[in-house]
Amino acid sequence: MPALGGIALHFDPEHPHLPEAPLGVAETLVRDCLGAVPSRAGRGRMLEVPVCYEPEFALDIIEIAEQSGIEPEDIARRHAANEHYVLMVGFSPGQPYLGGLDPKLAVPRRPNPRTRVPAGSVAIANAQTAVYPYEIAGGWSVIGRTPLALFDPARDPPSFFAPGDRVRFVAISRAEYARLK
Repeated sequence: MPALGGIALHFDPEHPHLPEAPLGVAETLVRDCLGAVPSRAGRGRMLEVPVCYEPEFALDIIEIAEQSGIEPEDIARRHAANEHYVLMVGFSPGQPYLGGLDPKLAVPRRPNPRTRVPAGSVAIANAQTAVYPYEIAGGWSVIGRTPLALFDPARDPPSFFAPGDRVRFVAISRAEYARLK
């Protein structure tokens, strides 16, 4: 599974050609690799994702407002104002983890995860946004829902999102949600 914050380097300490200082060589290799990664600017597709931030879809927006001191309508405005970017797709097939969340919206994971989060739910935790591609369990705070079909195994590619994509969330009304659904 892809990961955002870790790397594992495996080596055989008994290998006859092991460098004198293997950790120093490994550190240099990792720094060289990280230095070769191009910036996110201009990479990936720009995706617009319609989101209804109305209370019936924003299951946790009142809790987030209480935690953050930000009014519910400002939570939606702040979330839609930033350009987000897909860091990885994982945990569940087609589920993106996106960076770019307004730091004032960074809230911890829910203390009690839900056993069922509706498909299309847009949720936040810590410094990220996730979008639930279908109904699954989850512990992030739900702030809205998109009517888009985000994962379809018969589609090529099956996931709407791909690492490196840039994402703009666009606030829509309940009526527009129903029309797009």
